[in-house]
Amino acid sequence: MVPFSFASQEFRLGASRALFWAEENALLVADLHLEKASFFARHGQMLPPYDSRATLERIAQAVRETGARRVFCLGDSFHDAAAVARMEPHAAGMLDALTRATDWVWITGNHDEDASAPGGTLVDELSVRGLTLRHIARKGTAGTEVSGHFHPKLRVSIRGRTIARPCAVASENRLILPAFGALTGGMDAGDPAILKALQPARSIDAIVPAGEKLARFNLWRAAA
Repeated sequence: MVPFSFASQEFRLGASRALFWAEENALLVADLHLEKASFFARHGQMLPPYDSRATLERIAQAVRETGARRVFCLGDSFHDAAAVARMEPHAAGMLDALTRATDWVWITGNHDEDASAPGGTLVDELSVRGLTLRHIARKGTAGTEVSGHFHPKLRVSIRGRTIARPCAVASENRLILPAFGALTGGMDAGDPAILKALQPARSIDAIVPAGEKLARFNLWRAAA
């Protein structure tokens, strides 16, 4: 994971799409969408029912690699209100073990605001060290925040090929994380909805882990 500073705090962002917060010894993940495959299966679109396992295995690996003692899930952790009831025993056991081993916090999102959250603590949003953790970026916010919801992806053209990579999107005081879930799509990082959500801002960049560095791509600049 590659270190960078945001809101006077030290973070590390990795290819796993998790954000590690050094001062809090905490892992931040957004948009797990657990049981998305089983949701689609119930509606006739058959997908391999192992997305929850894959997502939880990646969280467990990130916890091991960072030594995180806290986990903040920034909303849409479950794809729908009935997702918990549909979890197969292996995935349910993994989730139980993770929530017992860490100080686990569920922040509600638009997909799971009515879902029951097993283990951990359930909140609408949370302020830690002056940094607000919520699901959807709040336009016009003067304070600092980290959120999810938009599933940002950076799309670049190289030698006639278009490459898409999950990315974070940052202004001076707000940060949108990429979707962490194994079965999540993405919105173009420069989409007007994302740029609008981060206003007011002087600049907005996409941040992509690239080996041992973070690559920044300008998405928007205020007029001089």
